[in-house]
Amino acid sequence: MDGSDNAGKCPVMHGGQTTTGASVMDWWPKSLNLDILHQHDSKSNPLQGFNYRDEVKDLDFDALKSDMKALLKDSQDWWPADWGHYGGLMIRLSWHAAGTYRVQDGRGGGGTGDIRFAPLNSWPDNGNLDKARRLLWPLKKKYGNKVSWADLIILAGTIAYEDMGLKTFGFSFGREDVWHPNKDVYWGSEREWLAPSDERYENVEDPSTMENPLAAVQMGLIYVNPEGVNGQPDPLKTAQQVRETFARMAMNDEETAALTAGGHTVGKAHGNGDAANLGPAPEGAALEEGGLGWVNHKTRGVGRDSVTSGIEGAWTTEPTKWDMGYFKLLFGYEWQLTKSPAGAWQWEPIDIKEEDMPRDPEDPSIRVKPMMTDADMAMKMDPAYRAICEKFMADPAYFDDCFARAWFKLTHRDMGPNTRYIGPDAPKEVLVWQDPVPAGNANYDVAAVKARIADAGLSVSDMVATAWDSARTFRKSDYRGGSNGARIRLAPMKDWEGNEPERLQKVLAKLEPIAAETGASVADVIVLAGNLGVEQAAKAAGYDIEVPFAPGRGDATDEMTDADSFKWLEPLADGFRNWMKKDYAVTAEEMLLDRAQLMGLTAPEMTVLLGGMRVMGTNHGGTAHGVFTDRAGALTTDFFANLTDMKWKWVPKASGVYELQDRKTGETKWTATRADLVFGSNSILRSYAELYAQDDAGEKLVQDFVAAWVKVMNADRFDLV
Repeated sequence: MDGSDNAGKCPVMHGGQTTTGASVMDWWPKSLNLDILHQHDSKSNPLQGFNYRDEVKDLDFDALKSDMKALLKDSQDWWPADWGHYGGLMIRLSWHAAGTYRVQDGRGGGGTGDIRFAPLNSWPDNGNLDKARRLLWPLKKKYGNKVSWADLIILAGTIAYEDMGLKTFGFSFGREDVWHPNKDVYWGSEREWLAPSDERYENVEDPSTMENPLAAVQMGLIYVNPEGVNGQPDPLKTAQQVRETFARMAMNDEETAALTAGGHTVGKAHGNGDAANLGPAPEGAALEEGGLGWVNHKTRGVGRDSVTSGIEGAWTTEPTKWDMGYFKLLFGYEWQLTKSPAGAWQWEPIDIKEEDMPRDPEDPSIRVKPMMTDADMAMKMDPAYRAICEKFMADPAYFDDCFARAWFKLTHRDMGPNTRYIGPDAPKEVLVWQDPVPAGNANYDVAAVKARIADAGLSVSDMVATAWDSARTFRKSDYRGGSNGARIRLAPMKDWEGNEPERLQKVLAKLEPIAAETGASVADVIVLAGNLGVEQAAKAAGYDIEVPFAPGRGDATDEMTDADSFKWLEPLADGFRNWMKKDYAVTAEEMLLDRAQLMGLTAPEMTVLLGGMRVMGTNHGGTAHGVFTDRAGALTTDFFANLTDMKWKWVPKASGVYELQDRKTGETKWTATRADLVFGSNSILRSYAELYAQDDAGEKLVQDFVAAWVKVMNADRFDLV
């Protein structure tokens, strides 16, 4: 027998944890979690050096569509298709992949294939969608890396609609898969699936009080509870939740009504059984389930006997046909509350004619009652939704077009401008929600423009801050924002507090005439001015460097800008310019991480950009917080050198401001915020700060700053990729 302390212990680490058995965040839960900046590290990607957006251009698009249509009607015994057609299931898969998008931060959506992973693959609202993806596997296997899971999942629903008779608006390929879950998305603080929605509202009676940036009403739902608010039927209350939820997913009332009606024109809900017989969701299922979840080993659990939402039945008479059947039944009959076999609240028609009943999904000789959810009844009872539905009923062609456009928006909202679209079915029509930007002019004398800017009398801080404010709106989550288009000169951006409107107008008054007189766009001139400011700051630090510049940006107009939608890009804080609009429940450093992640920055890039911005004096309003240098305007290592110098002690003062005091004399030398001091207190960020604080780091800091700066300025230059 081994007499050591390790006798009888398992020789491997469990759960990927350290030998302590817990992660750093488990031990110190208040520690700043930088994982948000480490998402999708290349180490998790098995396709190193692979460019999907190039590869998919060689896909045989027609062959894939043909194979998809064949698959829709190839019913499998292990998971039989309702009425012999998987259309409803595939539409739900596409919808639930795309439907997590929220306009507040652009996160969620179907653009990465994230529904393959937890938590989304195991959300209660995504029950049995694991079967839909498994049904698609033969196509993914056949076409391999020519098509991503993200594209295939969204394509499945679009082709299903086409196969059932809808003229769709179009489809674009180009979504790139991730290889592990998007942990940067905040889905809510609840620790229980389907916890009462009161937990994410200040007042559940007022849907507008839902916690930002959330959109769904309960943890584990895509939109609203189909049984009613907190599972209690009341169509008028549900209507208000539907309206707020869809607005947070970038949809207006007409688009919401079209999506509800069109989504429920086909397919059915499943609740013909006992939900208690279902096994765990995929992420918690036993090994032998092979990655599938919600498996029923007690009774028959497929076909007509499957249980998903618990609601049972189809919405229309012919659930595999695109028609006006939804409106015919919803408005043609009176409806009463009942419960499904699984015990869920739903509505059933009173005295329905037999010929209006849908057929049983497995036996066409049997007629069964249709049903409506509380959200469907909201379309009938809410005055605004009812008026829209009546307009649709009076003009079926208009309804077809509205739904096709809304479906396209739902499934493409997170893809960015149409210049990123790939494939023969990508629509040519430019839509305002795509934030269009006209083609820019790249054929002008860049050196001459740069010389004009240099003679304009602008300071380094003004040039750098203006270019930064123009570019920082970029969100990698949905490819919105950025410097291209120069929307910083348009409403609503020109009036945002974070852009210092008065200072901004003075800078634009000098830059816009240069653009008009040289043939350059205002967007290009703003970025070129920022580059010039960085070059001047580097020169003041003793380094001659030219910041790379790619001309060709265009200037958007007011007509090209959906101001109501664009308002969501307004920064509430910008740690890079040491500014917060007000005090928030989250800390300044947490908001800094959020902005850096949305901009697509890594932790080292965030570090060098912030330190460089501080010493160039670009703080909002010209505050001195964090400007740890006596050489403001020079791109030096001073921020990091002084931050890490033990000569100074940090003394907290009121309103989140700190003083850096001489340990010997007590003299206050500088002031700082949490967004400054976190680079000295967090162990990981301090390691980066110490790198740039070294005596030999001056040239590296300039080079790294320029590289990160160019990345930000070109983040929305999809023409350069």
